[in-house]
Amino acid sequence: MQAVVIAAGESKRFWPLSNGIHKSQFKLLGKPLIYWTLKGLAENNIKDVMVVVSKNSSIQEMLAQENDLDVKITYATQEEPHGTGNALWQAREFIKESFILLWGNKVGSKELVKKILEDQKRKNFDAVLVGAEVVHPSEYGVPRLGGETMIEIVENPEEGKEPSKVGIMGARLLTPDFFKYYENLSKHHEADLVDATNAYMQDKRISLLLVEGKGLTLKYPWDLFGTMDFLFASDYFKPQIASSAQIGKNVVMQGPVYIGENTVVKDGTVIEGPVYIGQECVIGYHNVLRGAVNLENGVKTGAFMEIKHSIVQERTIFHSGYAGDSIIGKNCRFGAEFVTGNLRLDKKPIHNLPKLGVIVGDNSLFGIHSGTMPGALVGSDCKIGPATHVFENLENNTTFYAKFDYVKKQ
Repeated sequence: MQAVVIAAGESKRFWPLSNGIHKSQFKLLGKPLIYWTLKGLAENNIKDVMVVVSKNSSIQEMLAQENDLDVKITYATQEEPHGTGNALWQAREFIKESFILLWGNKVGSKELVKKILEDQKRKNFDAVLVGAEVVHPSEYGVPRLGGETMIEIVENPEEGKEPSKVGIMGARLLTPDFFKYYENLSKHHEADLVDATNAYMQDKRISLLLVEGKGLTLKYPWDLFGTMDFLFASDYFKPQIASSAQIGKNVVMQGPVYIGENTVVKDGTVIEGPVYIGQECVIGYHNVLRGAVNLENGVKTGAFMEIKHSIVQERTIFHSGYAGDSIIGKNCRFGAEFVTGNLRLDKKPIHNLPKLGVIVGDNSLFGIHSGTMPGALVGSDCKIGPATHVFENLENNTTFYAKFDYVKKQ
């Protein structure tokens, strides 16, 4: 069996973390999400894979660095971001048999693909689509069912009028003639994969496989918390402390912890797993890491820094302070006593989460004594002045600072 992995598109809803990359390139446990997607395919003995990427994508170079993926990868390019259907269309010459279609962020592909194959074999249907119960089905394609088979998919139905509470996930098994249905559409548009699927349903028996939704969806940056939790609970997370790591005096570790090569953990630090710390990191004196926490390669902290339930990408540096329920991009700098707010005073949810700190793009700088209010989104290449609190979302390349009016008397 073959597979097509879609890693094209602009990932607009993933801002501020979509800084020139596809969301499947975001890293957890030291690898891009697409790596875990491909690994799951290989573990189901599906090793003939086409990855569809955007023009000027760096995915090919990124995956070339991974030498343990037992997969033959062919690449196709979607020249313009014309939707998932158009991205799949780029694979039409590659597919010769029934195939698995996955979005590039499906880190649970190992178990997911296994269930898809078992469902198709058990029911002997032509195709299998995957769905999960979701909080807001109006944001998804929602299936209308007739017994065991699907009748149609309603794309982004009006809230309160959804035919079910199930959202269609980015994983399915299709026959190679699916491309004929796509080609024969009278009109092509960004959501035409749904139109082609509905036409396909008229002639095919399609099973709906219901699965647990956690970790399967990655529409928005805060969905990464579910992805991280999934990976920490999987057999891909293997706690260990590298032989070259330097662990200081009176360091306390509780629960599963991974510490990479040449990483230094200074005296008096407390680490409560699950925690992943990559290579060549420096964790300063008397830090507190409260899992789930994922720190990629080259992250550094000064003394008295606390990081709780957060994800930090490569080479970001903290001085001291608190980061809770936050997601931070690459090469960011945080001055002393930086603090995130992560709980509203009225305790109302933030993007359907009980707590959410700040989400920051790449290369942004924060001055000393700065802070962010719960749920703030800060773009890439921003500069936040000293003693400045961010109450609103800031677009890329924003300089934002508090204006001081000092009075000096003698």
